[in-house]
Amino acid sequence: MSADKNAPSGPERADDEQPEATTASGSPESSEPAADAAEETAADLAEDVDVQDVPVETESLSEEDAALLDLAAVDLVSEMRSDMLRAQAELVNFRTRVERDRVANRESVIAEVIRSLLPALDDLTRAEKHGDLEGSPLELVAAKIRGAFERYGLRPVGENGEVFDPHFHEAVVQLPTAGATEQTVADVIEPGYALGDRLIRAAKVAVSVPE
Repeated sequence: MSADKNAPSGPERADDEQPEATTASGSPESSEPAADAAEETAADLAEDVDVQDVPVETESLSEEDAALLDLAAVDLVSEMRSDMLRAQAELVNFRTRVERDRVANRESVIAEVIRSLLPALDDLTRAEKHGDLEGSPLELVAAKIRGAFERYGLRPVGENGEVFDPHFHEAVVQLPTAGATEQTVADVIEPGYALGDRLIRAAKVAVSVPE
């Protein structure tokens, strides 16, 4: 019996079966790039290495160098403390000067205002000596003005019988007096005034002097 002519001469291959591609060396071609594999290998090696295991070379200081460093630190702290104390002292001195200047300026302004009003006060004083203020409205005005000046520290300078002081008295006339042993105020011609330790106007006086 003869062979079937329609039968294939060799084994049939399935259409979906294809020969596996090979590289030049004959091995199958890898599905991932070689670069990715190298990176993974490097990462695995890095994980296996402990940083703490790597020896670090340190240079220890000698006792002399350590002592020098300690001394330098002490000197620096001492210098900073001195600078701080100096700055605090300068601040206190600055505040003291500002306060002193403020008080001095205030007294100077008050003194100038009072000095400008002294002629009016002199008129009231002369009118009082002549009896013109008694029972008049000006008597109350004079009392208010004197009270306001006293609240600022204004005080009269020059009284009969006190020792003559050229810092507070201006000798208008000298009166030789029998038995006088020193210069004294015999009469106050025009009263003087002082504001605290500041002399606003010297008193004009007649002075008794030894013969």
